[in-house]
Amino acid sequence: MAAFVETLLDAFHERTPIRAGSLIVTVFGDAVVPRGGVLSLSSLHDIMRAFRISDTLVRTALSRLVSDGWFERWKVGRNSYYRLTGQGHEAFARATLRIYADPPQDWQGAFDLLLLDNGQDRGPLRSELSVAGYGSLGPDLLIAPAMAAENGAFLRLSGIPSDLPTARRLAERAWPLAEIESRYRRFIDTYSETLAALERGASFTTLDALLVRILLIHDYRRAVLKDPLLPAQLLPDPWAGSAARDLCGAIYKTLLPAAERWLDAHAQNDQGPLPEVDRDFRQRFAAIRPLAPRQAV
Repeated sequence: MAAFVETLLDAFHERTPIRAGSLIVTVFGDAVVPRGGVLSLSSLHDIMRAFRISDTLVRTALSRLVSDGWFERWKVGRNSYYRLTGQGHEAFARATLRIYADPPQDWQGAFDLLLLDNGQDRGPLRSELSVAGYGSLGPDLLIAPAMAAENGAFLRLSGIPSDLPTARRLAERAWPLAEIESRYRRFIDTYSETLAALERGASFTTLDALLVRILLIHDYRRAVLKDPLLPAQLLPDPWAGSAARDLCGAIYKTLLPAAERWLDAHAQNDQGPLPEVDRDFRQRFAAIRPLAPRQAV
């Protein structure tokens, strides 16, 4: 195993507790859904053992994920198979847009203001709107760049694009930008050596490539899903989120061919080898170019 992979695995296991269920969701969302969505338990064990996660912990995590409605399970003979439920697919489809797609940059200077009704159950609603990109200006008032809003029940306030200082002050008040940026900086600190190793032509196996790819997205997801993905005009310059995205995309696209070769050779569904990736998969980090690493061994 390559030294940079060992370092990442050591860092992963320093976190307590190890959230095996969350990592399993990343494995399925990133690597299995684009290839039909079904994976055998034995193939999942092969992957998770490489992450140093025991079969017992995997089974416990899967049972919880099935009970919580994220996965469905069935057996063919003595073999068990898993796939995301409709609930799981919907949640990861939303996350996929935020993780892999280029951030929208067509902001024209307008904000959407949403005034919450006193009769509404605010807790779940605020959580849902936060995921959709809304920030908070007060207990009853939420705000989002106009291009990010999907809810129709809002009061629209058109701003003046040239008045960026005021717009930036609104952004600083409504979103915890310093906290979000610190997440990105931790991600950069964790993976900058991985990029440097690949740039130096580090050797790696196809399994190494898959492990780093999964860990990379697992950690990037933890940062980007907390990010409202504001227009660049509203963010500090430089913004660590931009550097983190470039870093993530470069590593991901560099390791992707080798990682896919491991899945070709080893991963099974209830029909046999996994099918080819779907069309949308090829658009991930579309604007970012991979490095030219050594051939995986």
